[in-house]
Amino acid sequence: MDSPAITGALPSARSLSPAILSFLGGKFRSQNDLQQAPNLVSELRLQSHNLDQALADLNQRLRSSLIAYASHSDQINSIIGDIKAELTETALKLDTLVGDIEDAVSSTINRNLRKSSQKSEDVRLAAINTLKIAEGVLTSVTKTRPQWARLVSAVDHRVDRALAILRPQAIADHRSLLASLGWPPPLSTSDTKTSTEVSNPLFTMQGDLKHQYCDNFLALCSLQELQRERKSRQLEGHNREVALHQPLWAIEELVNPLSIASQRHFSKWVDKPDFIFALVYKVTRDYVDSMDELLQPLVDEAMLSGYSCREEWVSAMVTSLSTYLAKEVFPIYIAQLDEENVPETRSQARISWLHLVDLMIAFDKRVHSLVAQSGVSLLLQEDGNLQNVSSLSVFADRPDWLDLWAEIELSDTIDKLKREIEDERSWSIEIQGAALPSDLEDYRSPAISSAFLRRLSSVVDRCRSLPSISLRSRFLRLSGVPIIQNFLDCLLLRCQEAEGLTALTDDDALVKVTKSINASHYFESAVKEWCEDVFFLEMGMNQGDQSGITVAENRLTGESMEGPGSGILDEEIGKLEEFRTEWVEKLSTVVLRGFDARCRDYIKNRKQWQEKEEGMAVSRSFVGALDYLQGKMSVVEGGLNKMDFVGVWRTLATGVDRLIFNGILMSKSKFYDGGVERLGNDLAVLFGVFGAWCLRPEGFFPKLSEGLKLLRMGKKQLLGSIEGGERWFKENGIRHLSGSEAEKIVKNRVFIT
Repeated sequence: MDSPAITGALPSARSLSPAILSFLGGKFRSQNDLQQAPNLVSELRLQSHNLDQALADLNQRLRSSLIAYASHSDQINSIIGDIKAELTETALKLDTLVGDIEDAVSSTINRNLRKSSQKSEDVRLAAINTLKIAEGVLTSVTKTRPQWARLVSAVDHRVDRALAILRPQAIADHRSLLASLGWPPPLSTSDTKTSTEVSNPLFTMQGDLKHQYCDNFLALCSLQELQRERKSRQLEGHNREVALHQPLWAIEELVNPLSIASQRHFSKWVDKPDFIFALVYKVTRDYVDSMDELLQPLVDEAMLSGYSCREEWVSAMVTSLSTYLAKEVFPIYIAQLDEENVPETRSQARISWLHLVDLMIAFDKRVHSLVAQSGVSLLLQEDGNLQNVSSLSVFADRPDWLDLWAEIELSDTIDKLKREIEDERSWSIEIQGAALPSDLEDYRSPAISSAFLRRLSSVVDRCRSLPSISLRSRFLRLSGVPIIQNFLDCLLLRCQEAEGLTALTDDDALVKVTKSINASHYFESAVKEWCEDVFFLEMGMNQGDQSGITVAENRLTGESMEGPGSGILDEEIGKLEEFRTEWVEKLSTVVLRGFDARCRDYIKNRKQWQEKEEGMAVSRSFVGALDYLQGKMSVVEGGLNKMDFVGVWRTLATGVDRLIFNGILMSKSKFYDGGVERLGNDLAVLFGVFGAWCLRPEGFFPKLSEGLKLLRMGKKQLLGSIEGGERWFKENGIRHLSGSEAEKIVKNRVFIT
């Protein structure tokens, strides 16, 4: 019977697709499967309905997306349109500004060509103001629209062309105004108060001329500030400080004609550099006040930040002097130093060189005081700023001249020290009184160490005048370090001479060595104290960059390539310490060697320990050896400083302890009660000798003290040591003897039952 759910005629099988036929074939495999047809129809209708619903949802989402996209596209098109409009507007604005700039520059040139009476300063100032506006736009574009780099580059190119015309024209007008003012004024070579005072044209100018000069000065400052702003923008992300801080153009224009006028006098004073420095200082001092009173307000008005007219004036004057010295004076001295066939010329050139450096140092101190009057502390300035106001900056450009100066300085210092080195009184007379700081009075140093310190201090003081840390470090290493090495060589030579003549057995030889040790310790302590100063600490931190000192130079001067942060004189201090330690030990060794020679019979005499009866006997040979030791130590104590003498007697005590312990207690000697008593008496005398230098001398003879302690123990107690082992030794205060040493001493103890 047919299902009531199936109505209408069935389609022909041929009209069905293969997929439908396959589907139906899979569902209706037998006659019985036809009964599931209604359920299949319901299921298919449900799936069809769901698919229709899903399709409707997709159509709705597609419609919404298309609407949103259309809206977003309109916004994007609007933004793009705005950007295009902004770009066109910015480009037009910049083009207009640059056009105005070029017109103004052209107008300024034409006015000068026609020599019009109308001032061109207003036109120039207008051009500068337009340039500042354009620079503001370029700065904004660079920050907000970095992708417009080509536009910025194109505008920069046109502005640079305008500036290339505007700046030289402004400078030319400025020079013309200075000439109208009577600048440079006549140079007076007299520095006396009674000389006729030369008027300052900057103070005497009046009326329109003063107004024109101030306007032109202001224009130059404004141009320089504009140039700084452009460089700041163009160097964004780079180290800009060096490029941004340039000498003040307007001040340079004041100094250049003065420099030219001064050189007419300089050419007559090549052999009298004192006059050169005197004239430059006088001119610098005479006009420095006008920088503060007249020109600094104009610089401030131009908003040229970071500039002091006083400092710029002094710096420019010093730079002109340094340039002249480098071109005209130093080459003459160098040529004279190269005259190998004329020793007198070379010698005079060295003297002249040192005299010139003295003048440069004195001059720098005087001009630094002029700058300091403005309230600027040069000590707080970077190396670069300090270098600008130092005539010694000539050595920054010519490090080979710095090396030559260091060589001359070292040679002169060594020559001056030779006389004191050869004077025997310098090695025997101790430094006294006010020449010694209170904390160095115990060193008992001979005068020679003070002489070397004075010379080294002089080199350090000259080194302080150099304008950069790297120059100071290089100079000190080339001229100061060899002085310390020379001092150490002198000490070593004297000690070796004393040792070679008598092997230090003579009292005079001992005293000679003690004086050298005292000199070394005093010198070492003084240099250590110096090195705590910031001046030396800065140079130590700068060692990582030694301003081109090569490895070969380091080897030549005995320097090591230490890392940053090491003290600049640490290696030399270490050598002084090594010298002192070595010769303190030698003093102890010499006394110990003599003591050993006088103790040999005493040590070999084993029978003396076999006495059976106790008594107060003391070994005569041992007392004689101690008498020798005490006598030699008295000589050493009389000559050596207290600190190093402590090292001598302590080292000697250690040697004596080891000598007697190994020679007697570790021998095959048998100790009876009388022998133990004799040994105790001998050691009491030994401790008494060393008791002059400490409160508890037996503590410095640990092996002898503990060995005697074992020998004095009773038989039963010693038997306990065999059974108790290490624990017994510790409980009985035996800490410096090994188990085998203690066992041997115990076995050599003989008791009479």
